[in-house]
Amino acid sequence: MNNNICEIRDPIHGYIHISEVEKEIIDSSLFQRLRRIRQLSGAHLTYPGAQHSRFEHSIGTMHLGGLTGNIILKKTPINKDFIQELRLASLLHDIGHGPFSHLIEEVMTEKHGITHETVTQRVILETEIKDILNRHGFDPNAISEFIVGLSTKRPRFMSDIVGGGLSVDIMDYLLRDSYFTGVEYGKVDILRIINSFELKDDKLALNQAALYAFEALMIARYEMFRAVYFHRTVRASELMLIRSISLADEILGLTDTNDLNKYLQQNDETTLNLLVNISDDQKELKQSRDLAINYRDRNLVKCVYEKTIHRKDQLMESIFLQKSIREDLVRKIAEEANVPPDEVYLDVSTTPSVPLTSARQALTSIILATTNSNGLKYEEVRVDELPLIGAISGFFNILRVYTSNINRKTVEEASSKTFGESSYSSKISM
Repeated sequence: MNNNICEIRDPIHGYIHISEVEKEIIDSSLFQRLRRIRQLSGAHLTYPGAQHSRFEHSIGTMHLGGLTGNIILKKTPINKDFIQELRLASLLHDIGHGPFSHLIEEVMTEKHGITHETVTQRVILETEIKDILNRHGFDPNAISEFIVGLSTKRPRFMSDIVGGGLSVDIMDYLLRDSYFTGVEYGKVDILRIINSFELKDDKLALNQAALYAFEALMIARYEMFRAVYFHRTVRASELMLIRSISLADEILGLTDTNDLNKYLQQNDETTLNLLVNISDDQKELKQSRDLAINYRDRNLVKCVYEKTIHRKDQLMESIFLQKSIREDLVRKIAEEANVPPDEVYLDVSTTPSVPLTSARQALTSIILATTNSNGLKYEEVRVDELPLIGAISGFFNILRVYTSNINRKTVEEASSKTFGESSYSSKISM
């Protein structure tokens, strides 16, 4: 591992020491652009302190990746170079994010089938980041693959650390997002978890003694989705921006990654500036401009209907991923309310209650290590058999309908007629 040559003071983790290759990546224009991409997109309109960016999150994730690698090294013989690779992969895991992070990704995925992870791999393999890695003796292909859980060149535990159900990514964003939004839900004893990591056949395991900390991590994530990421007003601002981007995308090329350099020049403020300054008065472009202006000025659409739905399967998500179904429901509500369809916003916010593995599959089990007279004994335990996690395992969905203030009453009545009685607080089965 390279010697540390400088340090960064971080409000979450304290002093973070930086190696030469890390400093060169951080100082690159591609990484510096992450300063101008907020971690939580439009959440700052609801939580004013949420101004933090992908830049500091990436550095914090790198720090935790290094801590984890060093803990594993003390317990199991591994290649010391893996620790620097872990730090680099953790540092670069979000470098492909575009303006407004997951919001533009929603449009990009629907239109082009591309995610920020696709772009991340291209950045590592096609830009100056590749040159920096090569110059310091690191394989860009190996790092890009295990970031997205596809590597056959590196042990599986490395992908699990960067992007699995117990990943340093989750640990950093929960602590950081909780700190900057001012909510209490994301506070977890992550060092207890990291210090309890073990390896079993190249798979990440956790000492039984830290099981309570793992449960706390899963519950914190669940509560942060409820309180912050899927907050009804946060989603109101995000829905407006998603629609604005989608309406103007063909003209402005906001999700076009064919010219990677052009795509990577965008950030939150430049993109919003493009949207609010659209000069064309064509209907869709005017609508896009008006939505962007209202987003900027926090003149947001209102939630008139909400149901929280907790299912053990992925049925809700698979249904509402179908654009035709969503459009039919919007049309039905609009006709019932006697308003134009573009005055109705249907949102189904969905996430697995327990995070995915590094292979992007449901986290169904965890390997627990217990100490006995013969050393460590390993047992694979289903997460839904753990009392606290079993209660929340499955898929967490919130079905909501939004509209402008002037149409609140009629759209609320039409939504209740379409979906049944609304509930802002109770959890129902469907």
